[in-house]
Amino acid sequence: MGSASVALNRFGYGARPEEAIPDAPQQWLRDQLDRYDPSPRIIADQPATADAAALLADYNAQTRMARQRAASAPMADTDTETDTDPVREARRFAGQQMRQFYHDAVAARTQATLMSPAPFVERLVHFWANHFAVSADKLTVIGFTGAFEFEAIRPHVLGSFGAMLQAAERHAAMLLYLDQAQSVGPGSAAGLAARRNGRSIGLNENLAREILELHTLGVRSVYTQQDVTELARAMTGWTVAGLGRGAGRRAAGRRTPGSFLFAERLHEPDTRTLLGKSFAQRGEAQTTAILDMLAIHPATARHIATKLARHFAGDQPPEALVVRLEQRFLETGGNLPELYRVLIDAPECWAPGPVKFRTPWEWTLGAYRALGMREAPPGRALVNQFVQLGQPVWRPGAPAGYDDIAASWNGPDALLRRVELAERLAARSRVPINPRDRAATLFPDALSAATQQAIARAESPGQAIALMLVAPEFLRR
Repeated sequence: MGSASVALNRFGYGARPEEAIPDAPQQWLRDQLDRYDPSPRIIADQPATADAAALLADYNAQTRMARQRAASAPMADTDTETDTDPVREARRFAGQQMRQFYHDAVAARTQATLMSPAPFVERLVHFWANHFAVSADKLTVIGFTGAFEFEAIRPHVLGSFGAMLQAAERHAAMLLYLDQAQSVGPGSAAGLAARRNGRSIGLNENLAREILELHTLGVRSVYTQQDVTELARAMTGWTVAGLGRGAGRRAAGRRTPGSFLFAERLHEPDTRTLLGKSFAQRGEAQTTAILDMLAIHPATARHIATKLARHFAGDQPPEALVVRLEQRFLETGGNLPELYRVLIDAPECWAPGPVKFRTPWEWTLGAYRALGMREAPPGRALVNQFVQLGQPVWRPGAPAGYDDIAASWNGPDALLRRVELAERLAARSRVPINPRDRAATLFPDALSAATQQAIARAESPGQAIALMLVAPEFLRR
């Protein structure tokens, strides 16, 4: 691969027909740091967290009403609900609207990437959204997934890691996905009152564990189970206005629904100790200080450096590049643009041969851009397409996010699905394309003789386009 091809495909999502091949690829990438728009119109027009929270609050209220009615109804009447039951209809409507928020957000994300003048930075947005993964598979989260990326990731992708960390952990999507909104300190006012009344509520360690294991220090690094528990205790009280347990739900009238809320009544008091360091701050400030410490910890620097090197330089990240990224992270306190500049300048990222296998998301966006598409498909169709390809947007199935190695994406069945979609895209293309010329533009100085020959021998223009989209150059970056 020539340097222009590396810049277009390894750092970005491939060329659009109207884009000029960059003469100075590294400077072209640096310039994108100034061209990035964190809130293009298509993103700004999407429902915010407050909109999703209002729907979820209504869904929860209707669910409580349905349970209360079922509990008070005579046994003979418990199965008499019909599709026209108003409570059931209200729940169904709220659930459908939350799913529609998700479909529209997937389309907006795709459209923004499709037309972005800064595809390198868009790739970084998606890298970080996968690092701080939430999942639309959870009904309580599905309406928030787009807002999470648009509000917690996009505004901070050119800032500091610490600022992004604070924003991600405070967002309703994360607090609901990992059950933090339901966590109650055993020694808190709410916890003590519950025990006196014979109720069992308590600590939830899910978010605390993932912060240490996935978001900052890295799995099997320097933390212990005791550190997880101590962070979980510090985080009690971090909840969502209008949606959390007790105090969080009651705060809906005083705070914007879905906004971050610190509920003192749920908080476990006392000094906390993590990684040998004591945190005596009170209330919300305690976890804030802990996150600030984790954001610049050497283990965090190593973890983030390894993931970035793997994403841009190969499934087995070069150790020398990891070390340079790690050092720059520590020198700058996690300044993200400084890390991106290390990547741009790194010889390891400009290896001439392909170093990564494109994920379904990367391949699809590359295909759309290659075909000159200006509009993403409708939301539901687009969502189903990514499901069929095996990488539904914001649905990784686990807090670790999607894998970033070829073995997860290059199986025979996965490749067959790409071939089938390539044929459909070629058949539906409305833009006149000369596949031989387009392939040369997409992969300057990188198109193999075998691929050129296959395209030239195609039986029809549509077949030639499909062959271009599943050529080795297009499947890898």
